[in-house]
Amino acid sequence: MTSTFPNVSISTERLVLRPLDEDDVPALAEMMNDEQIAAWTDVPQPFTEESARHWITAYTPAERTAGRGLDLAVTEFLTQRLVGVVQLTRTDWHIRSTELSYIIAPWARGEGYASEAALATAQWLFGDQKFERIEIRTAADNTASQQVAQKIGGISEGVLRNACIVHVRAEDGTWTDMRTDFIVYSLLPEDLEGADGQLAETGEFTSYSDWN
Repeated sequence: MTSTFPNVSISTERLVLRPLDEDDVPALAEMMNDEQIAAWTDVPQPFTEESARHWITAYTPAERTAGRGLDLAVTEFLTQRLVGVVQLTRTDWHIRSTELSYIIAPWARGEGYASEAALATAQWLFGDQKFERIEIRTAADNTASQQVAQKIGGISEGVLRNACIVHVRAEDGTWTDMRTDFIVYSLLPEDLEGADGQLAETGEFTSYSDWN
């Protein structure tokens, strides 16, 4: 049984989700230094181009090879500009389950890109990869992320109390850890019926022959 994700490109009407490559280093580093991304994720700050290069050339291939997950660059179809990243983690191949997260660059927010990318990824997981469950965890106050989960058909399952660390910038410019709750959403194949069905008709999945 397959225990690693394939090399894949996922196309929607406006986006292409593809493997990260070294050409993405400058845009990835710029995006990850955004205040909201620093607040809601554990991305180290400041996030340097060397950090971006290590993520792309070392961390991402290792996670995929080990079967733990998959990182995909989200790019605009017309401009090829880096919009964000979709990440699959904590993958369990026995029960065909994985955790989905998404990060969108500040300039691209408000365009529905997170929902479009997340929905296309979910459709690929359920259709092509025969997964049975996708989990999305959002910090209790991260309403934007929760709206994405709801928009693609996610069902709120409850709260993981005190299970999340977020970050608050102090007056001196340093970041301080603050503990909060995780809101947990899940997606099953049948949940996508209530989401935007247009992507199901237009989405295209193309395998890459080479990742590293």
